[in-house]
Parts: sequence; structure tokens; C-alpha cells
Amino acid sequence: MNGVLRVGIIGYGAMGRAHSYGYRVAPMLRPLPVTPVVTVMSGRHAGAVAAAAAAYGVPATVTDWRELIARDDVDMVDICTPPGTHAEMARQAAAAGKAVLCEKPLALNYREAAAALAAVTGAGVHNAVGFNYRRLPAVALMQRMIAEGAIGDLRLWRATWLSDEFTDPATPHDWRFDRAMGGTTIADLGCHLIDLALSMAGPVASTCAQAATFIRSRSGIPVTVDDAASALLRFESGALGTMEVARAAVRRPCDFTVEANGSGGTLVFDYARLNELWYGGAGDDVRLYGMRRIRAEHPSHPYAAQWWPVGQGVGYGASFANQVADLLEGWPDAPWTPGFREGAAVQAVCDAMETSAAAGRWVKISEVTNAVQPWEGDIWPGG
Repeated sequence: MNGVLRVGIIGYGAMGRAHSYGYRVAPMLRPLPVTPVVTVMSGRHAGAVAAAAAAYGVPATVTDWRELIARDDVDMVDICTPPGTHAEMARQAAAAGKAVLCEKPLALNYREAAAALAAVTGAGVHNAVGFNYRRLPAVALMQRMIAEGAIGDLRLWRATWLSDEFTDPATPHDWRFDRAMGGTTIADLGCHLIDLALSMAGPVASTCAQAATFIRSRSGIPVTVDDAASALLRFESGALGTMEVARAAVRRPCDFTVEANGSGGTLVFDYARLNELWYGGAGDDVRLYGMRRIRAEHPSHPYAAQWWPVGQGVGYGASFANQVADLLEGWPDAPWTPGFREGAAVQAVCDAMETSAAAGRWVKISEVTNAVQPWEGDIWPGG
């Protein structure tokens, strides 16, 4: 009989709900060596966290995240709080010997991310960052096809993420508009795209970015984050990339696209049709010139066999269930991926973009990583 992995979730909002869902569904997808059980949830407001925990089926709550980490009935700490809190919580969890899953981004900056990486590495605990979109069947299929050479040598990579989250000037000020708590739009949204860029196209060598804040105050409080940003990327492989993230795109709720062009083909993913992937190859019959739709629901496609029959598709929630299943499938021996090493590598690119946007010049990723070396133990994302 499988053992139990006891999970404590810090945070009870949208991500706390999504992660709770993932823990419940993952054991239904595939056999796991342990069954995840959420034993406790923390939040600053006692009434709100109690109501959320009751809805999610979590038996206990606390209002101090440090108390959650210290509990004997917590083997794994899941951090679902604003980005400005992530790195400290992750370090504390590692110090307590607990496995750590941290929502993205890993930290507000590369220095914090590298410190969190050093903490989990030094403690020898499992660690992962919640880049959940890579676990959608169509995105995973896109990554697999690139790796298998379906488009030849990757030459161009591009992605956009458009949201209307910040378009209304009447939206009151909260942590999302405070850089010290929520991080930039580059880091908060862009980190997902950078994760996909690194996993599909390889390391980024340098970047040139721009960013703007259109609504500069809310509730009478200055806004310290960008509303929109875009960047050019140069990959170490020689490939080129472009990326745009914005929370100022009216009637674009959560729209992101990823495209890869290679020497022998093109792949396109559009989140609005998240069960589909578009592909065109240079060797295709010219009478069928153009792109063709792949429905990423066949049992031969990543994750699809564990879900529903062809034609039914999956949704946003599936990415969180797939995430849990992937992490726990090899417990306790297999390392987790993407881990803090990948999370710190993503953060280095975010930092380079932010530096570039402020300075108006190209910035090498090595400028960011070299500025904070060496850490104790010489633990580096690129090492």
C-alpha cells in the first residue's frame, strides 16, 4: 500500500485552490508511490483561510506560515503566496528539511533566487517551481517535437502573453502593483514564457527590452511595476527570439501564444485553443501547403492517455494535476523538474530584461549571474 506525503499549502487564493485540486486529482491519473494529502493551509486572515480550507477539504489552518513549516504533519511545503514572499519561505522550508514546491516566479530577483537554490541544494531537499503550462499536453507535445527534430534546427522563437488585468484605472492598488511584493510583469507573466523559451530553444545569451507603466497611480498610491514589456532574445545556439507580455490589452483575458520556426518546419500553440497544436513541415506535400491542426488528445501524446477519450480535451486545471503526478512519480529518489535551478535561470533572464529596459541597451545574462557570485557551495543555475 502506498504511503502518504503530507502537504502544507501557504496561501489560500487562486493558486492555493489550483494546487489543492492538483493534489486530489493526481492519484487518479497514474499510480504514484505516495498519495499526497493536504494536511494544513495557512493564511493571514483566519476567517478567510478557514473558509477556503473547508471548501478545499483541508482539515487544519494556521495564520503563521512559519508554524506550518514547523509542523510534524507536513513533509512538503507548497508556496502559493505573492512573489515577494517566495524566496524567504523556500529557504525556511529547506532549513526545516521539507520538500518545497514554489509558485512562479521563484523570487523577485536573481540574487534571491540563487540564495533559495543554494538553500535547497545545501539541505538536500526536493524542490520545484510551478511552471505549470509546460505540462499541458499540446505544449509538452510541442517541446517533444522540437527535441525530436520535427522542425529541424530551431532558428526563431516568439511568444506573447496578453491580459487585460490592469486596463481599468479604477482597479484599486494591491500587492500586484507593488514591485517589492508582486514583482514586475516581466517576472510574473514573463517567467512562464522564459521557462518555455529555455526548455525549447536553450539558454539565452543576451536580451534587449523595453517596458512601460501607463497608469502610474492607483488609490492614490504610486504603481511601481510595468503594465507592459517586450524583448528581443539572442539564444546561445544562435537562434533569435521575441517576447511580449502585457496586462494592458483590453479584452485579452489570458491569451498567450508560442511559435517556433526551424530549418524544416513551424509549430504554433495558442492557449485560447489549448488542446491544439499547429504544425507545418518543409517536406509536406505542396498540394497541402500551410499549417495543419494536431489535436493533442491522442494516447500517443504527452499526458493525454491519462485523461479523457479523444475529443474531450483538458483545461487549465489539468496542468496542476499533471504537475503533481510528474513530481511524485519518482518519489523519493528522482529529482524534481523544473527545480530551483531552472527557476533561478529563468529569473536571471527576467533580471537582464529589467536591467535592459531601464538602461536602454543589450544585456548579457552573464552580467546578471556574475554580479552575485560566488554563493556558498558554488551552486549555480548554469553550472
